[in-house]
Amino acid sequence: MKKILAFGLSLVLLLSLVGCGAAKSGTNPAEKEGPKPLKIGIVQIVEHPALDSARQGFLDTLKKNGYEEGKNLTVDYQNAQGDQSILQSITQKFSSAKLDLVLAIATPSAQAMASASKDIPILITAVTDPVEAKLVNSMEKPGKNVTGTTDMNPIKEQFELMKTLVPTVKKVGVIYNAGEVNSQVQVAIAKKVAADLGLEIVEATVTTSADVLQASQSLIGKVDTIYVPTDNMVVSAAQSVVQVSQKNKIPIISGESSVVDKGALATIGVNYKKLGEQTGEMALRVVKGEKPQDMPIEAQKDFDTVLNQAAINLFGITVPEDISKKATIVK
Repeated sequence: MKKILAFGLSLVLLLSLVGCGAAKSGTNPAEKEGPKPLKIGIVQIVEHPALDSARQGFLDTLKKNGYEEGKNLTVDYQNAQGDQSILQSITQKFSSAKLDLVLAIATPSAQAMASASKDIPILITAVTDPVEAKLVNSMEKPGKNVTGTTDMNPIKEQFELMKTLVPTVKKVGVIYNAGEVNSQVQVAIAKKVAADLGLEIVEATVTTSADVLQASQSLIGKVDTIYVPTDNMVVSAAQSVVQVSQKNKIPIISGESSVVDKGALATIGVNYKKLGEQTGEMALRVVKGEKPQDMPIEAQKDFDTVLNQAAINLFGITVPEDISKKATIVK
């Protein structure tokens, strides 16, 4: 009988130890499942490399944090192809869908989505001035269902770079869509910066991407350089500006690097992939329960200097060593 009791006590002790071990080893089924499924919408006004990079950076961040398409992430990606009527249809569709959040890329997309829904958390990116666009009450405290990142450029530094690389510059052509709030804001800043640097601005406005070539040609003989802000319409047709630039030896300073990749001379600008990644981190905070209205709009902390070697050669530019050392040089 004593042997049976001893055996029974040993068995109970062994089972209790095994149970404790299992508890410590973290075999909770909920832990194995990972993040709960997430359903998001992405609306983009038009396709071009900068906006595409922001979208990819956003999705990369989600994937690094356990959200992967085909597994626990459903993405409804819609491109408006620069058409406002298509954009309105997309955002209305998203407003009635059961989405956990929406990523709105560029100012027109963000405005349309914010008008369509006051409830769905909206993450914005590639938006120059969210306050001027009436998306938020303030940068520090949005106060609405919208938060995210701004792509406001260091325009003063871009124009200073222009003067350094092209010391003879007097007149600067600016090509932009006067109907885009983000472009209006940038051009207003550019005019002030240019005046402070003793430069004259010559404007060339467009209403469609098909107008970009004609607008570029209108600047021939009138300007020494061309400035291309982060205007979605112009950037989507940047090759037309580059074509005029190269043929007529008019250097381009751009608001972002995708235009430099195509043949512009230089930029000090936003890295849109990093900006998308930063927006993705904010989205993860929303998923965990933070409220967009309480999350300040974030700006990119560091900007990239990018030069185009072929353009440097074509225009006979001498690049100071302090600039070339920190720059990324594309061929």
